[in-house]
Amino acid sequence: MTTHLKPADAAQALEAVRWAISEETPLELVGHGTKRALGRPFQATHTLDVSDLSGLKFYEPAELVLSAQAATPLAELEALLDENRQQFAFEPPDFGPLLGGEAGKQTIGGVVSCNLAGPRRVKAGAARDHFLGCKAVSGRGEAFKAGGRVVKNVTGYDLPKLLAGSYGTLALLTEVTLKVLPAPENTRTVLIRGLDDATAIRVMALALQSPYEVAAAAHIPAALAGGVGVEELGSGVAATAIRLEGFGPSIEYRAGKFRDLFRGFGSVEFLELEPSLAFWAAVRDVKPFVANPERLVWRLSVPPADGARVAADIASRLPAEAYFDWGGGLIWLAVDPTVERAGQDVIREAVGLGGGHATLIRAPDTVRASADVFHPQAATLAALSARVKESQDPKRIFNPGRMYAGV
Repeated sequence: MTTHLKPADAAQALEAVRWAISEETPLELVGHGTKRALGRPFQATHTLDVSDLSGLKFYEPAELVLSAQAATPLAELEALLDENRQQFAFEPPDFGPLLGGEAGKQTIGGVVSCNLAGPRRVKAGAARDHFLGCKAVSGRGEAFKAGGRVVKNVTGYDLPKLLAGSYGTLALLTEVTLKVLPAPENTRTVLIRGLDDATAIRVMALALQSPYEVAAAAHIPAALAGGVGVEELGSGVAATAIRLEGFGPSIEYRAGKFRDLFRGFGSVEFLELEPSLAFWAAVRDVKPFVANPERLVWRLSVPPADGARVAADIASRLPAEAYFDWGGGLIWLAVDPTVERAGQDVIREAVGLGGGHATLIRAPDTVRASADVFHPQAATLAALSARVKESQDPKRIFNPGRMYAGV
């Protein structure tokens, strides 16, 4: 018999987990369901719907800290931050349209649980780097708190760092506390057109290694440029983009420096505020791959210097297209849906040469059930991860279908 549990508050969520433990039955944890298509298809017959655990707990703009219940929509919190000219600096992406859903529906707990971050990660870090504290329920049926409201408040184990990126397999988050930062006064994008992938990665490396404070670096090959949806970018021509943020005079100075730095790579153009915001939102949300939902989408993390090699190696053996973020360290890859097991053998061989890893982000349930969605770990690390999972959730009630070695 399938049970849909919908607690009204954290106390009821705790009781629901204790019921599942007593029945020795697994639970699927759901907020707004925007990430149900991530990971392996779930194997639980009972759903714990925590969508009512929503609402702001406190927000102190002067202290740069915010706390909210885990199912609070991210869009609501971002609107509040925008009113105070602040932001989540890790720039969480919205995978709703990529995974066949709506935009603007994800929750702050889901963002933290998946440790999501956008193009600004090269400057600001990932979600876990801004995750100060939480309240949660363990798989033992114990309510606990971890972390606090300031950065230097942790004694002992920093559990929020462990929970970020665990995809709900270690604990049920009921409340999260995050650091926020001032939003930039202005944004401008330095643009060079027509570069091949290898040259583009050299250009991005020059930018990121310069003293001119780059907030993002991405490269869109010619075949995907039209899918970004920014009129000023055009289509059919590759675009290498460097984002500058800050005060107007500072941006003008740095833009001039990059014009000089990139002189030998072609003419330098600029995207002003509105097209810049649209461009980086498209890079963040994987917009070039949204329009063809039948294609399988991978997220590859590699050393930036290896980005062009990895993409070329895969494209030589599979029908695939890719674009680059994080200066070449993040590759978004779309492959043909007819490829056996989503092409995982070819892809993991290519990324493995440089010590990278690959995660299958979008695929039908049948493919996600048979392929290795998350990158396999070395045996010793996998054993340690399994022990952590066992200690937190001995009866394995949290999303057993999504359990993976990279907790």
